[in-house]
Amino acid sequence: MITDYQPSVAPEVKHTRSGRSRGRRHRAWDEAPRWQIYLPLGIYLLFTLIPFYWIFLFAVRPAGSTSLVPWPMTGEHFAKVWTERSFATYFQNSVVTGVATLLMTTVVALVGGYALARFDFRGKRPFMLVLLCSQFVPGALLLVPLFRIFAELQLINSLASVVVAETVFQLPLSMILISGFIRNVPYSLEEAAWVDGCNRFHGFRVVVLPLLRPGLIAVGSFAFVHAWNHFLFALMFLSRQDKQTIPVGLNTLMSADSVDLGALAAGGIIAAVPVVIVFAFIQKWLITGFSSGAVKG
Repeated sequence: MITDYQPSVAPEVKHTRSGRSRGRRHRAWDEAPRWQIYLPLGIYLLFTLIPFYWIFLFAVRPAGSTSLVPWPMTGEHFAKVWTERSFATYFQNSVVTGVATLLMTTVVALVGGYALARFDFRGKRPFMLVLLCSQFVPGALLLVPLFRIFAELQLINSLASVVVAETVFQLPLSMILISGFIRNVPYSLEEAAWVDGCNRFHGFRVVVLPLLRPGLIAVGSFAFVHAWNHFLFALMFLSRQDKQTIPVGLNTLMSADSVDLGALAAGGIIAAVPVVIVFAFIQKWLITGFSSGAVKG
């Protein structure tokens, strides 16, 4: 009996050792050297930052200078575009247009998105399909009818025309995103609020709306940036200089005969800095909002 005894520990140890060796080989295969990660990222970063460096170089070096190093630095180009080229007025008009578009798009998309997420009605699927298909229509095709409508309403050379046009073109995508955010909020939370005595509006304001902050920030920031950078509507509906926005103002710095590169670079930096600052503060909520709205709960 003693000679026939075989301990049962050995096979388990052998299996454990083989599993460890396979795990080490698996980890060694998956873990790439650091240079294979940082080298492509460094090349991509280099090609991304070089254009920004050239813009900064032309904006801060003196006129007529060919130096590749921005020294001595000057602010003459910024002063020129801000005062002589009326960029202070363009900047103010862009802020008004962007903020008004943000508010109108967010409010209307919130109401429409709630209806799409919480109610079932006849024609809901065709309506959603029309919203998606509307994103394939370029805005240039609708410039003539929009111009005729705004002319009848006496909105030409008014910032309201740009705000309305931007809001209309931002609403389909914004409503779809907001409806996805609302679907991720459990319906039982609203029902619990109704049991506690809240009506539908009060329950939505108290329970659902605080949970939609990342989604609202994502939709609002997208609408603001699109309105800030859009060139076509401002060019067509605003012909007076005191009503134009920054994209149109940048276009006025280029003529058929010459281009003031210093002023153009300074104007580009003025146009880019507010957007960069906004995204620097809201990037956390922006990523969370788009990721939560992209998945149906």
